[in-house]
Amino acid sequence: MRAHVIVASNRAAAGIYEDTTGPLIVDALKAWGFAVTGPAIVGDGDPVAQAISAALPDEPDVILTTGGTGANPTDRTPEATSPFLDRELPGIAEAIRAYGVSHGIPTAMLSRGLAGVSGATVIINLPGSPGGVKDGLAVLESVLKHLVDQIGGGDHRRVN
Repeated sequence: MRAHVIVASNRAAAGIYEDTTGPLIVDALKAWGFAVTGPAIVGDGDPVAQAISAALPDEPDVILTTGGTGANPTDRTPEATSPFLDRELPGIAEAIRAYGVSHGIPTAMLSRGLAGVSGATVIINLPGSPGGVKDGLAVLESVLKHLVDQIGGGDHRRVN
C-alpha cells in the first residue's frame, strides 16, 4: 500500500515555522504498513489542488492532507479537494469531527474536511493542528487498510 502526504500551510511553506503535522501522519502511515511519499508542504488553496494533481498520476492508495480545513478565509483545502472526488465518503469526515468533539475539543466541529475517492485513490483532509491530526489518525487507524481493500474490490471482511 502506498500513501502520499500533503501539508497545507502558508506559514510552513514560507519557512516561517517548521511543520509538525506531516511527520505525525507519515509516522502513523508507516506504522500501518504504508510506503509513504511526502510530506509535500504547500500553501493553502490552489497549491493544494496542484499537489493533489501531481500525486494522483502515481496512483497512491491514499492521499492524506493536513491543514486548510477551518473557517479562516485562506482555508481552502476542501475546495481544492472536491473537484478530484468521484465519490464522497462523508462518514469519515463526520467521524473525525465527532471524535474531536467527544474528546473535549468543541472547535473540531468547525473542520470542513472532506473524504472521498478519486479513481482508486482515497483522499482525506485532516485538520491542521497536531491534536486534530492525532484525532483523525485515531479514527483512521482501524478502517484505512480496510477501506483501501474495499476500493480495490476486496471482499467485505469484518473489521474489529
